Amino acid sequence: MKNPDFHHALTILKDVCTGCTHCMNICPTEAIRVKNGKAELTDNRCVDCGFCYRVCPVNAIIVEQDDFNRIFEYKVRVALVPAVLTGQFPDNITTRQIHSELMELGFTHIYEVEQGVELLYEAMLEYIEKHRDTKPLISSFCPAIVRLIQIKFPALVENLIHLKPPLDISALYVRRQLVDEGFDKNELGIFYVTPCAAKIAAVKSPVGEKDSPITGVINMDFIFNKAYKKIKQGKSNSCILPEVRNMSERSILWSLTNGESAHAKGRSMAVDEIHNVINFLEQLENEEMKDIDFLELRACDESCAGGVLTTANRFFTVERLKKRAVQAGLEQDKPKPGGGRSIIHYKNRLKEEISVQPVQPRSMLKLDEEMSEAMKKMKRVQEISKCLPDVDCGACGSPSCQSFAEDIVQGDAVLNQCIFVQRIFEKKGILSAEESFSIMKDIWGSDKLDKSC
Repeated sequence: MKNPDFHHALTILKDVCTGCTHCMNICPTEAIRVKNGKAELTDNRCVDCGFCYRVCPVNAIIVEQDDFNRIFEYKVRVALVPAVLTGQFPDNITTRQIHSELMELGFTHIYEVEQGVELLYEAMLEYIEKHRDTKPLISSFCPAIVRLIQIKFPALVENLIHLKPPLDISALYVRRQLVDEGFDKNELGIFYVTPCAAKIAAVKSPVGEKDSPITGVINMDFIFNKAYKKIKQGKSNSCILPEVRNMSERSILWSLTNGESAHAKGRSMAVDEIHNVINFLEQLENEEMKDIDFLELRACDESCAGGVLTTANRFFTVERLKKRAVQAGLEQDKPKPGGGRSIIHYKNRLKEEISVQPVQPRSMLKLDEEMSEAMKKMKRVQEISKCLPDVDCGACGSPSCQSFAEDIVQGDAVLNQCIFVQRIFEKKGILSAEESFSIMKDIWGSDKLDKSC
């Protein structure tokens, strides 16, 4: 039975795209092709890392989010925000000010995602102890990495830790707490403020879960711009003083690089930025590195602080969160009033729901569902590759000669789209110059090739 398609938060606006190839060249999984002068996304390769979004010079790639006005469909409107949101603001703006402004925008309750970290940490230690023979165990915190392993390193899916991320744990806790306080579950909407596209995709089509406890997702840059503009201009009229719940130093720093690995037992390593992760996993898969107990892998540079939907410099964000963590350590023994039942009250119930189903491999390298047919296609790819120049120029509309050979075998391209093959065919009289010109028009569009020089 064929797996359902991944949900993708990234969308290419064809009427804006100029076919510049910036996105095709940066994509770590070669998920983008150029056809008729426009970039196209290959669904089964994309992990929603957002690197294409970041490099597009004409803003032709967008990250879709839920309409902000959707929050008003619910009587109880919860903003579930990650700690990196507070790191977007200058040091002179407090967490309470930020939360107050979010409530002024329309939310009735504010919770931080990292409320679920301590529960996850305890479960993670138990999981590692129980699976000591599996090395390395890989964190499932970053959804882009989970999908990357599914499609590019399917042999490693069994190494992924089958536990929910702090986001889902906190969402389950919030729902339970507010329902226990007497709110109608049907009038309760939980909206996550996301720093990246991959987490939108994870909410819309969860891996290892049937559905997500999150109602909707709002992009962090959108929320930051709305809140910071009012604070900066002194136009905030909020008199709300929301409670800021206690969090440990570990919780505040969890989403940053080394946030998990610093607390894992045994030999642990942290690798951030998806190209670095791919290089590392390729060596790991070739057994060049052994005896690693735990891997923390993150798609973004400096992890969530470098998410594509953040606005602040990632290094300043890290610095601010480290300052906040130090302050949290100094205040950890000072009780704070109110706030209802803490997550610890729901510990036993949440631990029953903290596990997820094993992640299934979905290799992008699989050329066919039938093994015999796949082997034939692989042989054909190897034969075609010998005819190609191995320069990865991208003029054929594919990011590399290897991906171009695979596209040919899958019926998505033809050999004479390669400009080097065209010259050879022209020399042998197999192809005319006019035919070569027509082929390049199909790839790059008329605008690029109908210019007078």
